[in-house]
Amino acid sequence: METRGGDARLTAGANHAIRGWWRFAVATGSENREPGPRFQCHGRAVDALDPALPMRDAKACYRAVASRDARFDGRIFVGVTSTGIYCRPVCPARTPRFENCRFFASAAGAQEAGFRPCLRCRPETAPELAAWRGTSSTVSRGLALIADGALDGEGSVDALAARLGVGERQLRRLFDQHLGVSPVAVAQTRRVLFAKHLIHETRLPMTEIAWAAGFGSVRRFNETFRELFHRPPSALRRKAVVALPEGSVAAAGVTVRLRYRPPYDWPAMLAYLRGRAIDGVERVDGAGYVRSVAHGGAIGTVEIVHLAARDSLGVTIRFPCVRALPAIIARVRRVFDLGADVAAIGAHLAQDRLLAPLVARRPGLRVPGGWDGFELAVRAVLGQQITVEAGRRLAGQLVAACGTAVPGGPQGGIARVFPSAAAVAAADLSVLGMPGSRRATLVALAQAALAEPRLFEPLGTVEATVARLCAIRGVGDWTAHYIALRAAREPDAFPASDVGLLRGAADRRGVRPSPRELAARAERWRPWRAYAAQHLWMGDAEAAPAVASPRMRRTAHVASEPTVDARISAGQAS
Repeated sequence: METRGGDARLTAGANHAIRGWWRFAVATGSENREPGPRFQCHGRAVDALDPALPMRDAKACYRAVASRDARFDGRIFVGVTSTGIYCRPVCPARTPRFENCRFFASAAGAQEAGFRPCLRCRPETAPELAAWRGTSSTVSRGLALIADGALDGEGSVDALAARLGVGERQLRRLFDQHLGVSPVAVAQTRRVLFAKHLIHETRLPMTEIAWAAGFGSVRRFNETFRELFHRPPSALRRKAVVALPEGSVAAAGVTVRLRYRPPYDWPAMLAYLRGRAIDGVERVDGAGYVRSVAHGGAIGTVEIVHLAARDSLGVTIRFPCVRALPAIIARVRRVFDLGADVAAIGAHLAQDRLLAPLVARRPGLRVPGGWDGFELAVRAVLGQQITVEAGRRLAGQLVAACGTAVPGGPQGGIARVFPSAAAVAAADLSVLGMPGSRRATLVALAQAALAEPRLFEPLGTVEATVARLCAIRGVGDWTAHYIALRAAREPDAFPASDVGLLRGAADRRGVRPSPRELAARAERWRPWRAYAAQHLWMGDAEAAPAVASPRMRRTAHVASEPTVDARISAGQAS
């Protein structure tokens, strides 16, 4: 809910959709903001209103809090100056008086102003939306990197700014402009809320929670909680959790709940994963999704189930290193697209008469992500010119050839992890039943990933991300956009030459647009063209469930594209 100033990266159409949902979040200039009175909050002077919110918008926020409107959960946080506590708008506590409220776009902003998290509504369980909804592309990417631990341990703001392609001062200015806090404050709040989440829901020892949350020492962990909550961390643990038998976490792993903003089209997400599950690496059954995980040289598993009644996903992680928990959870959020506000996105896309019926049919549709950038890129190359099933079998052959075995032997059908870039670069790929040109592309992809470990991270724009990927031998525009969409999580990536999209965009007479015509029409769908693509793919799959012949699955050859990418099967994209 960043509200200061405008940004060319967010189109007028997107702003219209956002204003429709957040009447209070109108982008205004500083000269239009009305200052509010100041109060003392635990010894600190704070404004009654966040500087980013004009008076009329603060009153709209207050109405949302008074009605406990769940649509605003995760979009705003309210700090109460009379108690020094900040809450979610759905907090069951008695509604405070308007003059005692201050509204924030993020939990970090509330905590930086001196408020402490509410123990009843638990702000750490609010849907995380800030990673994508901002008007600043740089801030959005910065938030995603911070969630991955970019400022934990030896990480610094200067290094984070370098990864984002801006100067340190510019990054601090952007965070202050759009969030009202510094990158360090965001990271500190993330650590506190993640630690609080683990305290409330697991039996992990406090020492392991401190390491998992990214605190440099247990002493600092204890001091932070005493300062915020005036009690030691162990005092926050719920009786229901304390009552669990000893050893239950060690035996069953660590289970946490990750909230999303409903609706959520779980059947569509599970169908996508089921159709691409690699034997020995992933398993999809009626209950959920299980896969092997490799991180920092260690190997474990993660299991995800849908908790529809709680608007959450239940995530059980079995991993030998507790410090990997934040990174694994961040990956789960990306794969299952938990940060998307599909209502706001759908409101924007539904303005187009082509997409309106598709959005109405599947209002909770998400864009599935890739578990790992290199893995997703390899899958995209393996799937060129063949069906989804054939691509899945090739991926299984690759895993059997150079994937690492899970320690302790197979566990519930999970026997190996997907091979690393180093393993693929050194492997004999002649065992794969595919053309030599595509094997060469796999080697080039692995070598590029080894040379640039951040190859699959987003750059300043989707065009820059695609251009960097296209520099790899054998990777053309379609594959680059597909990698950007699934791995880099670019919400505006759009492989316009995909035949599935062209079929999905056909008119009532069945006449398909050309890739250029589709790309031109998709301009009005920015900045959420990836979601438009997912709706078109789903619409195409529902309209034509029968699999076409390989010849019909190929897209038209693009003369200017000197790669095998110009002839892609639409099947692997849906």
